Amino acid sequence: MDFIDQLKNLAVKISRQKELIQTEEATKNAFIMPFIASLGYDVFDPTEVVPEYVADLGTKKGEKVDYAIMRDGQPIMFFECKKAGADLGNAQTSQLYRYFGTHTSLRIGILTNGVTYQFYSDLENSNVMDTKPFLEFNMLDIQDNLVNELKKLTKSAFNLEEIMSAASELKYAKEIRRVLQQNLDDPSDDFVKYVMSVAYTGTRTQKMIDRFKDITKR
Repeated sequence: MDFIDQLKNLAVKISRQKELIQTEEATKNAFIMPFIASLGYDVFDPTEVVPEYVADLGTKKGEKVDYAIMRDGQPIMFFECKKAGADLGNAQTSQLYRYFGTHTSLRIGILTNGVTYQFYSDLENSNVMDTKPFLEFNMLDIQDNLVNELKKLTKSAFNLEEIMSAASELKYAKEIRRVLQQNLDDPSDDFVKYVMSVAYTGTRTQKMIDRFKDITKR
C-alpha cells in the first residue's frame, strides 16, 4: 500500500473515532502508533521504536519522552504525545523543548495529539529546538504537497542532510508567506515604504504613506 493510502486510511479511522478517544494512552494506541508504522518503523521493534525513552536532563532524572525513533542505536526523532483534541500550544511545546537538547543525534522533535503533528528542528541554533515548527501536518486535512515532505521522514527515505535542507526551506517559506499575508491584510509603515520605493517617485510624506497604505491593502 502506498504511503499516502496508509495516511488516508488512518485519517478515516481518526475521523470516526476521535470523539471516542478520551486519554493520552488511547490516543497513542489508536492514532499515533499507526502513524509511526505508516512511516515504515516497526513499533514493536525496540531497535527502531522505543516507548517511554529516558531523556534525563542533567541532574533531573526519570524524564521520559513518549517515543524515540532509533537509528544505529541513537535517537533521531522524538515524539511527545498529548490526548486527541488537546491544544498544542506553548505549554505543550516546552516539554519537547527540554528533551530536545539531550542527544546530539536528535534533529527532529514531533509534538502531536494524534490529529495534528508539529515537526520541529534546530535550524537556528544547534541542539536547541526552534520555537516554531518547520512543518505542520493535519491528518484530517491531508495535502499532497505536505505528504511529499512527510515522506522524507519515512524509514526508507530518511536522509538527514536532505531533511534539514527541506526543513529550512519549508520553515522560512512559511514565514515569508505569513509576513506577506500580514502586510497585505494590515500593511506596516515599513512595508508601505518599500512598496513606495519601487512604485512612487515623489516625496514620501506621511499623507502619501497613509494613502499608499490604503492602496496596498485594497
